[in-house]
Amino acid sequence: MRPIVNLLPKVKHRVYSGHPWIFSSEIGSLEGTFSPGDIVEVRDPRGRFVCLGYLNPESTITVRVLSREDRDIDEEFFRERVRQAVEYRRFLFGLKGPFGDDGSGYRLVYSEGDFLPGLVVDIFAGYVSFQTLTLGIDRWKETLIDAINEYVSPKGIYERNDAPVRRLEGMNLRAGYLGEPFDPVIEMDENGVTVLVDIQRGQKTGYFLDQSENRLLARKYLSGRSVLDAFSYSGGFGLSALAGGASSVLFMDASEAALDLARAAAGRNDFSGKVAFEAANVFDALREYERSGRKFGAVFLDPPAFARSRKMVESALAGYKEINLRAMKVVEDGGILCTSSCSQHVAPQEFDDMLDEAAKDAKVYLRVIERRGQRADHPVLGGVPETEYLKFRMFQVLKE
Repeated sequence: MRPIVNLLPKVKHRVYSGHPWIFSSEIGSLEGTFSPGDIVEVRDPRGRFVCLGYLNPESTITVRVLSREDRDIDEEFFRERVRQAVEYRRFLFGLKGPFGDDGSGYRLVYSEGDFLPGLVVDIFAGYVSFQTLTLGIDRWKETLIDAINEYVSPKGIYERNDAPVRRLEGMNLRAGYLGEPFDPVIEMDENGVTVLVDIQRGQKTGYFLDQSENRLLARKYLSGRSVLDAFSYSGGFGLSALAGGASSVLFMDASEAALDLARAAAGRNDFSGKVAFEAANVFDALREYERSGRKFGAVFLDPPAFARSRKMVESALAGYKEINLRAMKVVEDGGILCTSSCSQHVAPQEFDDMLDEAAKDAKVYLRVIERRGQRADHPVLGGVPETEYLKFRMFQVLKE
C-alpha cells in the first residue's frame, strides 16, 4: 500500500488547479512507512484522491506531482513520459531522422514542463547531457537512461549531476560518462553558426539552448553595428551578431575558460578579424566605459540568475537595474539593447518595471522591438508560472 499524504484543510492548495508542487507547510499528516523518494498518494482533507507524486521530506517542495490518475508508477510510466517528451520535440522542429543528424541542439526533457519533475536532458549534435536534480527522479535514473537510448540513440551520454541544487535534496554531486567516453567539447550548429559546447565543464548542461531563437531574432538588427556581448559565456549572442553582419564584437565574461570557447568558435566561423575578448567583471567594465565615453551600437546582457529564491528578488532587481542602467548609457543613440533574466523568481512584470525605472534614471527612452521568453522546447505550463523563467527584451535606445 502506498504512503498517504493528507493535505491541510482550509488551505487553497494550488495542486487542485494543476500546480505540480506541494510544500511542507501544506501537509497535515503522513500515513504509512516511507523512504525519501518514494511514490505517495495525495488526498484532500475529505480523504479524496488528488494525485500521485514522489516524496522528499528533506526538500521544501515535499511532494512533486507525477500523475493525476490513480495508476502504477513504474518503469513503463517513465519510459512513456520520455517518449512523449521526445516526440514533442520532433513535432516542434519537424524532425524526421535521428537527433544530431542536422548538428543542432535541443532540450529533450524540461522537468515539470514535460511532467518529469527534476529531469533535464539536452542533446547537442547527437550527444546527451543528463541531469536528475531531485531524489525522486534520481531513483529512476537507469530506466530513464534506457529510455533515452531507445528513443534517441545518442552518440554518447554525459551525466551532469554536479549541480549544487542536488544537495538541497540530500544527494551527492557526481558527473561522468554514462557509457563510452567521447570528446566533451562538441561542435554544434546553431542557426547556421558553429558554437562549441563543453558538455563536461560548461555551465548547467553545457550550453543555453533556451536563447537560441532570440539569438537568431536579434541578428537581423545588427548589421554594421559594434557589439558588446556581456556575460557572453561561450559567445552565442556575439557569434550570431557577427553572422548578421555586425562590424565587431567584444566578448566579455568573468570566465577565461568560457572566453576560450568563444575564441575557438570565432576562429571556426572565420570571424577572427572582427572579435576581441575581455575577462572582466561586467558591472565594473560598464562603469569604466561610461566614464571613458566608450559606446557600442548594440549591447547584449545575459547574466546568470541573480535570485535563487523569492527572498532574493529585491536585491536581484537592484543588480539588474544597475547593469541595465549602465548598458543604456554605453549604447549609442538609436542603438540596440538586448537584455535578459533567467531568474525564475523574478516575474516578467517586475523585470519590465525595473527596466522602466532604469531608463528613467539613464534619461533614455526604450522603444520595444521584442518581448520574448524561452524557446518552445522548454515548455511553459499554464497555471505554473515557475516554468516560464526566461525574460528576453529587445529595445532601441533613444536619448532624450
